[in-house]
Amino acid sequence: MNTTPKQREIIKNKIGDLSRKYIIKPYTITKANALGVVVKPSSRKNKKIDVYDKNNNYLVSVGAKGYSDYPTYLELEKLGVYRSGHAKKRRLLYRKRHNRDRSIIGSAGYYADKLLW
Repeated sequence: MNTTPKQREIIKNKIGDLSRKYIIKPYTITKANALGVVVKPSSRKNKKIDVYDKNNNYLVSVGAKGYSDYPTYLELEKLGVYRSGHAKKRRLLYRKRHNRDRSIIGSAGYYADKLLW
């Protein structure tokens, strides 16, 4: 499902340009705490989040800037940009698309799945 020009304008006005600095959502922080990792805004220009262990050792960078994720879709649903259930549908499609790498514990795909979806 593509975003219409009107929806893109609403998104830009409400939450900013998705390709700019990513703001880590409470959803992701809660998931990180449950996994026993720490998340910080990524130091890599094309990634959203850097993941660290509890000893502050870098593990991996996840999430491509410019693309939405589950917490962002939830936020956009609340703002009325998308209908209720859109975030859940996007999550199912993401998981189907990334089924091979999301179950490899410790991989970027694993952390992206657990923290952003």
